[in-house]
Amino acid sequence: MSLQNTAAPEHASAPASERIAQHRRYLMCKPEYFTVAYEINPWMHKADPTDTPKAVRQWQTLYDTYLALGHDVELIDPIEGLPDMVYTANGGFIIDGTALGVRFSVGERSGEERPFMDWFARNGFEVVEPVAIQEGEGDILLVGDVILAGHGFRSDIASHAEIARVFDREVVSLKLVNPNFYHLDTAICVLDPVQGPGGVDRANIAYLPSAFDDASRAILEQRYPDAIRVPEADGAVFGINASSDGKHVFISPRATGFDALLRERGYEPVHVDLSELLLGGGGIKRCTLELARGAR
Repeated sequence: MSLQNTAAPEHASAPASERIAQHRRYLMCKPEYFTVAYEINPWMHKADPTDTPKAVRQWQTLYDTYLALGHDVELIDPIEGLPDMVYTANGGFIIDGTALGVRFSVGERSGEERPFMDWFARNGFEVVEPVAIQEGEGDILLVGDVILAGHGFRSDIASHAEIARVFDREVVSLKLVNPNFYHLDTAICVLDPVQGPGGVDRANIAYLPSAFDDASRAILEQRYPDAIRVPEADGAVFGINASSDGKHVFISPRATGFDALLRERGYEPVHVDLSELLLGGGGIKRCTLELARGAR
């Protein structure tokens, strides 16, 4: 087990014919109480009106799209007074039935910590209560057998040792430096392992280089030489906050450059507009917590 090991594994980009949609199990939360009641990131402005019914309709489209493509979606009940519960990716981080809870850096979201851990426990996960501050899949991403972990704004770098200990996996620390991309999932999209030659799984990502400091960019360039480098314009519309099943990549329709790059690599972009939920600083990935993955 190691932290920030920069040795570059072999990666390759699979041709379109080898893209395989892998079954996913997600946790989502209907935004029945969504509004911008406070300002805790650069995207949130209390003065801007929010349309809760519109947020629900857009969220429902994402939910229905996942189901239509064969994925399973579990639901956690929304709680009045916790408008950001819709962003379930911040609720925890799960591998092989172990769920690491979260400790938010902002008091406005601390009320979400216990409801998510209670849901995990009721649904058969082994729950680990965190010691260090970290905000779940917002800042912790599984890429193949390696965990990428962000810090700089919301999650404490001390949490990375805890993550490595809980999951017994290598954790690679990456520093975010642009406050508009305050969580790792706003700057990296995991495109997921794809079936390579001889049945070998090769993991790959898409990312926004300008969101990271020089050292972190060097790590990403070395580890993922085939990564998609997403245009700045797509980052500016939260286009990287996307999810993937290895073939279909669920993205904002405004991320046109990212869309074209995905198609060049043989992925199938699936457009879902979550513009209303973007007012709270969240997109497709932020509304999607993975529940079942990571077997090795």
